[in-house]
Amino acid sequence: MSNTEFGFISSVARLFADIPRGGFDAIGDDCTCIGIGGGESLVISTDMLVENVHFLRDASSPYELGCKSLLVNLSDVAAMGARPAASLLSLSLPRDATGAWAEEFMRGYHDISKRWGVALVGGDTTSSEGGIAVNVVALGRCPAGSVKRRSDAVPGDAICVTGRLGASAAGLRDILAGRADTDYARCHRLVDEGAWLGGRAEVHAMMDISDGIASDLRHIMECSGVGAEVHTECIPTDVDVETAVCGGEDYELLLTVDAGCCDKLREDYNARFGDELHVIGRIVGSADGRIVWLDNGRRIAPDWRGFEHY
Repeated sequence: MSNTEFGFISSVARLFADIPRGGFDAIGDDCTCIGIGGGESLVISTDMLVENVHFLRDASSPYELGCKSLLVNLSDVAAMGARPAASLLSLSLPRDATGAWAEEFMRGYHDISKRWGVALVGGDTTSSEGGIAVNVVALGRCPAGSVKRRSDAVPGDAICVTGRLGASAAGLRDILAGRADTDYARCHRLVDEGAWLGGRAEVHAMMDISDGIASDLRHIMECSGVGAEVHTECIPTDVDVETAVCGGEDYELLLTVDAGCCDKLREDYNARFGDELHVIGRIVGSADGRIVWLDNGRRIAPDWRGFEHY
């Protein structure tokens, strides 16, 4: 099997291709999806957070980590155009993270659950001889016709993002440099616009930005068999462009939109949420797996990569 995340996932998908999926979507999106009758679909996602890989215990309070553990999964549900409904939580905790630490973690997890009306319906706990590991399964529901998949981008689509990019990665950089009190260090966001965008027919493909658009846009390109051009001067960020496209953990939405309807969608989005939907590029027909980066119309060739898990 490949030692890259893309290659590993592709090899796993091929390995399991001989087993009937029973109506579930194949591997490749933020969530798998299955029809549940009544014109509705159920979406299911899972994510794992591992100490010293996804978070630093000394730099995050247990309450903040409890919040983040659920938020990153609700971001996947939102990216499918669905509303969250329930979660399952599994924890592997070393002895020094039980008791008060675990109680504060669960208080954060509860507060986000209550805010979004997400029931905790199961899970597992076990001891750990090493660091903390958190695994969450999130479930959501949406009209069957509103599911947004990575495979639905078409040439000519505008590429859009919600929010501003790079703050979370800059925050991690500040924390690692011992500057834990900066604005960026406190900035982790979840978008709640996914269900609204899911109901818009002009939105074709959609996913959340977890590894940076330098990686995440490639997922849409690969699943849809298309290419992409990105105008770096259009990327919404308060940090440098490389951090904005490579850092990850923004948990904003990356989507492709029918170009002829994009202006109207942006107007409606701004009226509904009081925020901008930013156009950063377009989908093209070429599918060589590389993003074409443009700086004020001039083609550049930076070696930009998103967060790599291996």
